[in-house]
Amino acid sequence: MILKNIIAALTLAFAASGTAQAAPVFEDNFDSYTLATNTTAFGGNWTVTNGTVDVIGTGFFDFYPGNGNYIDLDGSSSNAGLFSTKSLSLNAGDYTVQFSLGGSTRGDTNSVVVNFGSYNETFTLASASPLTVYTRTVSFASAGIAFLSFENSGGDNKGLILDNVSISAVPEPETFAMMLSGIGLMGFAASRRRKSA
Repeated sequence: MILKNIIAALTLAFAASGTAQAAPVFEDNFDSYTLATNTTAFGGNWTVTNGTVDVIGTGFFDFYPGNGNYIDLDGSSSNAGLFSTKSLSLNAGDYTVQFSLGGSTRGDTNSVVVNFGSYNETFTLASASPLTVYTRTVSFASAGIAFLSFENSGGDNKGLILDNVSISAVPEPETFAMMLSGIGLMGFAASRRRKSA
């Protein structure tokens, strides 16, 4: 009986830790934005500098049907914008960054530089590359302000497609140690109760 209780507690604790890890610091799937070309205004979640991006999707240049709205990172102004999150106040620690990128679907190869703190990576995708989820872990040595940005190279109205962006804090190892200690104490207390009965 005690063993069953400990297993149940472990299951609940690990389920709870998974939920805590999934709680995003920032997330956006772009479905709340108005479909439009040459967009620079995103209600405080994003900024666009040095050019424009397009909000496209369902019923409006829908290159990836069934995915709602998404961003063409090379706006129709023939001047690809620097697409950046609002300023994010982060604690020291590790963060999981996740986003989907796909090809332009219009016959060309494009590159996008992704920056977040010390993380910098260039993605080069062919036109027919499917919308793919990318996940990276980035460490911050100290608390501060950070931005996640996507910068498409070129300027021909055909950029990579961006969707489903999220940033989540990775739980500290001490959290798991404390959780396991608590479960151990629960097992010890249950054992003592059983012996005294």
